Amino acid sequence: MKNQEPPFFLKYFSYFVAGIQLVESESENAVSNSNLKKPFMKKQFLFVVAGLMMATFTFAQNGVEGRWKTIDDETGKMKSIVEISIKNGKLYGKIVELKPGEDPNKICKACTDYRKGKKLVGMDIITGLSKDGDAWEGDDGIMDPENGKSYDCKLWAEGGKLQVRGYIGFVFRTQTWVRP
Repeated sequence: MKNQEPPFFLKYFSYFVAGIQLVESESENAVSNSNLKKPFMKKQFLFVVAGLMMATFTFAQNGVEGRWKTIDDETGKMKSIVEISIKNGKLYGKIVELKPGEDPNKICKACTDYRKGKKLVGMDIITGLSKDGDAWEGDDGIMDPENGKSYDCKLWAEGGKLQVRGYIGFVFRTQTWVRP
């Protein structure tokens, strides 16, 4: 198992806890010095800070950026981990990990474009999607490394999951990806 950095909210949660302890110790000193007790103000401050942290965490988890576990819609099993990012206003996704037991050096034999013969890990499979309302869309925006074909793509976050739709004309297939 490789060493991974904890999720951002855990790192900042420790700063939050340290800040609360500092505020508590300072307010205890102030109360003992001035004989003024303001427990209501301290509780208000803590609720506001906790609320802001929860809002930030919720917003970050509802976006499409980050790591997603791809789930095969036919078998229901994990296929890979894809990392989605925005570059110059366009959305991209690359494979960063294959399912357990899969050869990490596996190459794309079925690809017919510049990806032919390249390793799957590190390969961009989502390319150049544009924002359209709450969704991201693009022609030939997603490539299936199993068959090497590219499909028009639309993806959007829904209920903490990512809906990924590949289509040709009016025929489409939708997968639901989840956070790892």
